This record gives sequence, structure tokens and C-alpha cells, in this order.
Amino acid sequence: MKNKKRALILGGGIAGAEAAIAFRRKGFEVELVSDRDHLFIYPISIWIPVGTMKYDDASIALDKLARRHGFTLTVDRVTALDGERRRVTLENGGERSEADVVVVALGAAKIKYPGMEHARSICACPENSLILKEKVDAIIARGSGKIAFGFGGNPKDKSAVRGGPAFELFFNLHHKLKKLGIRDRYEMTFFAPMPQPGARMGQKALDAMDSMFRANNFKTRYGKKITGFDEGGVNFEDGSRLESDFTMFISALDGHPVIRASNLALNPSGFIQIDDYCRIQGVENWYAIGDSAALEGPEWKAKQGHLAETMAVNAAHNAAIAVKGAPGEPKGYQEHLNILCVMDIGNGAGFVYADGMKEIFFPMPIVGHWLKHGWAHYYRFSKLGRMLRTSGV
Repeated sequence: MKNKKRALILGGGIAGAEAAIAFRRKGFEVELVSDRDHLFIYPISIWIPVGTMKYDDASIALDKLARRHGFTLTVDRVTALDGERRRVTLENGGERSEADVVVVALGAAKIKYPGMEHARSICACPENSLILKEKVDAIIARGSGKIAFGFGGNPKDKSAVRGGPAFELFFNLHHKLKKLGIRDRYEMTFFAPMPQPGARMGQKALDAMDSMFRANNFKTRYGKKITGFDEGGVNFEDGSRLESDFTMFISALDGHPVIRASNLALNPSGFIQIDDYCRIQGVENWYAIGDSAALEGPEWKAKQGHLAETMAVNAAHNAAIAVKGAPGEPKGYQEHLNILCVMDIGNGAGFVYADGMKEIFFPMPIVGHWLKHGWAHYYRFSKLGRMLRTSGV
């Protein structure tokens, strides 16, 4: 048993859960530390506010994953990281320094604006999806109103943007209002500080969205820097204002506070600097994956769930080579950089792919919506080992 090595995975999100599974497959003893007891599947949470999915169906109990894959689950909060001493501190569990490998998958914080309590996000804490459902129900009960959805950018790290879910929830709410026969009573506006939100998806996807916006009488407010929110709307740097009775806003990602307070090498936004093999600079056998990591690569790169899972699998592969003497060559994440999504609109979807060399977009009326629902079942069942699964899908 001399080759039995221990891996400590920090974070129970999409990246961390995949890392725990991948490291077990490589023969490591694995402890997963998560500040919540379930894996929340953010890509399908867009359906919770509009009532077509329940919260429990967008989550997987981490203790079930732990039993299925044979790792240890510790529900606790990471309070400090010390790369120099190779030490992790937990709120209740104290200091940990015995692991052979540490994987940081703590996710990220969000850029804060004044009045953020008036603009709930579908990509913040999972419970926000339930608060948004209450707000959807309230605006419908009201019978009419102004709705404003949008997302922000991080000028220090353009990869740290979450725009897709804002579009998806916007389209799904439109579809719900239309089914209820009351869509014409609402003014729906999409806003963002960049002149072409969603540009990294490619021109074909942008053209398709522009057509959809025009066909459905959506208004836009693009290219204006956001300065804050209040109960009645959105404020912009030029002094203009967008009136809203219901505002949903996805702030850009920023460095996690525990990571920012650490002595790890960080980029200007507070993400951990890694090499192509997900190794943290200057700390042997420590890795960072998912939203915690600073991505290197082309200008259009973006932090996405499928990339986070690829990074998790690669980190396990590379760590097995480094500390267990496993055969093989290290695997990098940069060759897997692309923009990939199925953008749901409630009664269909659009397939989007772009990698800097080519861009693909094709609409999938009706069937696309149910394909994404199918993917949701596939993700849950495959994570629980009930069907075969390819990481990053």
C-alpha cells in the first residue's frame, strides 16, 4: 500500500465533485471538503424560477456521490490557504497539512455593486433560484410590469463572465408569460455594459439572438457601465436609468475571498495562477481548477462547466504521474478551450460552438429544450454511476 496517496479536494461544486471522482479512479484516498451538502447543477437551475424544475431535481446529495465513488465527505468551510506551509484551515476541522495533493476548486466570488439586494442572480448561491421563483410569481400576480435582466463584465479578466444563463432565464420567462397569454402586458429589457453581449459565441449566434429580440419585442440597453441597483431599477454611469419592477443580474466573477487572502500566486482579479497542467505556481502538487483558476489562452476564452470538469480529470491524471509514478504524459487544459452550450429558450434551444477557428450555431425548435432536459437526467444518473459518462459533457 506504499503507493496509496491522499488527495484533499476543496469545493463541492461541478469542478470539485468531478475531481473527487477522478482522483478516486486514479487510486487516491480522497477527502472532499464542501461548505454545502449537495452539488448544485447550475446549468439547469434556469428552470427553477419559471417552475418547470424543482430545486431538488437540480441538485445531488454529496453523501450519495461519496458512497458511490468511495471518497470521504467533510461538510465544512475553508477559511485559509497557506501554500508556503502546504496547509489548509477549516472552520470546524482545523488545520490540514497531511495530504499529498491539494486541489483548490472553491469557485469564485462576484463583483459587488451598490444595491445588489435588489437584483438577484441565478448564478449566485443556489437558494437564489428559489427567491427568483418568488419574484417571478409576484410579477405574474401583479399582472403587468417592467422586467430587466442582464449580466456584467470583469475588465481585469474577460473570461470571468456568466452571460448564457441570463439569456436563458430571460427567454424562459418570456415563454412562460406567452403561455399564460399575458406577455404583451410586460416590457422586457436586456442590459449589459459591453456593446455586444455574447460576442464570444460567434456572429452566427449573435445574429440569431438579434432576430429573436426583434421578433419578440425585447428592448436592449447595451454599452453602458452599470453603477448600481435600487428597488426601482438599474443605474448607469452616464446618469441614465432603466426602470424595472423585477431585476435579475449576473455579476461577473471575482477572486474568492479565501483565495485572495492566501499567499498563492494570483492574477489581478484574484484567480489562482496555474500552468497548462492546472498546477499552482510555486506550490508542488497543489492544483487549481474551475472558477478558482486563472485561465490562459485566447481573448475569447471563458470559464465554463465542461472545461472545469476537463481540468478536474486532467489534474487527477497529472497528479497520478507526479506523486504515484503512473505512466503517461501530462495533459493540459488549453487545447480544450472553446465556447460550448445549448442555450435553452423554453420551447426550443440553440446549439452554440466556437473555438476561434470556427463557429457553429443551429436552432433546435422544440426538440432542443427536451434534449437539454435529457442532458440534466444524464448528468445526474451518470454522476451517480447509473450510466456511463464522459467528463466535460
